Amino acid sequence: MSVSLDIRLKRANKVYHEGERLCGLLVVVSRDPLQHQGVSLSLEGLVNLQLSAKSVGVFEAFYNSVKPIQLVSSTMEVAKPGKVPAGRTEIPFEFPLQAKGNKQLYETYHGVFVNIQYTLRCDIRRSLLAKDLSKSCEFMVHCQPQKAKLQPNPVDFSITPETLQNIRERASLPRFLIRGHLDATCCSITRPLSGELVVENSEVPIKSIELQLVRVETCGCAEGYARDATEIQNIQIAEGDVCHGLSIPIYMVFPRLFTCPTLETTNFKVEFEVNIVIVLHDDHLITENFPLKLLRL
Repeated sequence: MSVSLDIRLKRANKVYHEGERLCGLLVVVSRDPLQHQGVSLSLEGLVNLQLSAKSVGVFEAFYNSVKPIQLVSSTMEVAKPGKVPAGRTEIPFEFPLQAKGNKQLYETYHGVFVNIQYTLRCDIRRSLLAKDLSKSCEFMVHCQPQKAKLQPNPVDFSITPETLQNIRERASLPRFLIRGHLDATCCSITRPLSGELVVENSEVPIKSIELQLVRVETCGCAEGYARDATEIQNIQIAEGDVCHGLSIPIYMVFPRLFTCPTLETTNFKVEFEVNIVIVLHDDHLITENFPLKLLRL
């Protein structure tokens, strides 16, 4: 028997806020009438925490607190046991999106060691001899816009051999001077990160200038915290030995799902940073780091 099951949400972008209702249709397409023991719909929101390979074994007690954190979990019966006629059947549903107890819903985020995910799952239970049907559908939760107003607060930077940290032999470094500014380090997640950069001088020709967005995920418990930084995206903003004194624009859009407003809770933190990376022709790598605070406004 050929049967297909699908969950169709009314909102094309699948973005919801706490307190709203998820409305949509369950679509069952069957060649023959389908006998079932009930149709149920469940909604679940989970935070999955994971330890990086370097931290495994360091925090034994962490495994007790690494269990998924349940933010929302509820189930409703959509149809009582019965029969679905042959052809296409649409079953409408409405599901309130409400956090569990005193918990709050965090924004959907797909990271490496922290994952915040919301799913809607439909199950059609069938008799012992027939296989149950199930279908899952991920939707996104955005937190309510924060009331804070963003004040323009440009951050000026100047990169020279003297300003660099973690350098063993400073004397052997070629001379260079790179100036510029970021328009803000407290950013709205829906607006691009912008600024400009000027290479004033450089003894060694420049190979490439890149903009690297980094996620810093911290997972932990009372015993300690594991903090890991991983790259989200890398954008090349200049190629080759650029003209000295020329203003190079800095422009980066924050990717959906892989970024979220900066988040700090008792068990985990999600923060973001941006690196300006200058690669010289002799393969010296110069990096300037800026912590970012992301907000949804």
